[in-house]
Amino acid sequence: MTKKIAVFPGSFSPFTKGHQSIVNRALPLFDEIIISVGINSSKNDYFSIQEKVQWIENVFAKEDKVKVMRYEGLTIDHCITVKANYILRGLRDSHDFKYEKGIAQMNHSMQNNIETIFIITEAKYSHISSTLVRDIIKNGGDVSQFVPEEIKL
Repeated sequence: MTKKIAVFPGSFSPFTKGHQSIVNRALPLFDEIIISVGINSSKNDYFSIQEKVQWIENVFAKEDKVKVMRYEGLTIDHCITVKANYILRGLRDSHDFKYEKGIAQMNHSMQNNIETIFIITEAKYSHISSTLVRDIIKNGGDVSQFVPEEIKL
């Protein structure tokens, strides 16, 4: 039987409690979840790739089914490389769905054996976005209620 491997891709700048919740809720569905931190060379990221990977590894240190890695290029190509047959995405609202639907359809057109699975964000986390958390950090605010306790910012 084929292992059910999911890639959870993102920039995770930073990884939030919403992201953590999506992974935790998806764990019963998959044999392995690879949290894949994307590298975008055209983007000047606020946090280093090493910081982001380390933070996420700390969050899931006790979970054997979770792996963390970085990748560059198309997510669908990364899925092929790591032998993942699913892409995991979280949806906070209808705007996320509109955006993610197009990406999922394009990915399916390129590789119809890799399915995208959407998990709706828990209501208590639906207002949290990495962009807003980053803005709070840049302005000296406390983000501890928005990020996992293992991440000290």
